[in-house]
Amino acid sequence: MQEEHSDGLRRLERGFSVVELMIVVLIVFVISAMALIALQPTIQGFRANAGMDQIKGALRQARETATSERRSIWVQFVLPNTVNLYQVNIGAGGIQTIAAQPFVSLPIEGTVQFMNFAGQVDTPEGFGNKAPIYFESTSGGPAAGMAFQSDGTFVDWGTGAPINGTVFLGVVGVPVSARAITVMGNTGRVRSYSQSGMGWNEQ
Repeated sequence: MQEEHSDGLRRLERGFSVVELMIVVLIVFVISAMALIALQPTIQGFRANAGMDQIKGALRQARETATSERRSIWVQFVLPNTVNLYQVNIGAGGIQTIAAQPFVSLPIEGTVQFMNFAGQVDTPEGFGNKAPIYFESTSGGPAAGMAFQSDGTFVDWGTGAPINGTVFLGVVGVPVSARAITVMGNTGRVRSYSQSGMGWNEQ
């Protein structure tokens, strides 16, 4: 009886074999890989939210700077993922000139870029969705550029007329990462939206 008990103890003391440990490690690796794949849309969604917040923050900063400093702030979107803000200087005779260098040059972090997806519906404002940057019914916006004025309005730099538009962004190949930022010309109000798969939800 004592001998049988000793044999049992020796088996317990031996622990796991290398093969058994490798099988456990392999199982853990497979489960981790499956979880990571399943979480990819969620991870890309977080990245898209971060990119949306960056662009929304830059546009709101431009408007606030324009109203607080009583000067126009010229806004430039550069594909695939950068927004530049330029001060507009007032010279002799009230002539306005755009600064040579932006005071803010903000590339979106990570894999997020200006883009829209095939079949993507327009935002509730209905400013158009034919291009990633779509203002005044024009891809990329008006030729002369766009700016926030000292009264907070968002205008066509060439005509001074208020314009509405939308910036679309997301991660290539991940439709649920679709995000949108709209600008209302008459007020300069900036709104942001995320795509739920069923439509746009304001953020």
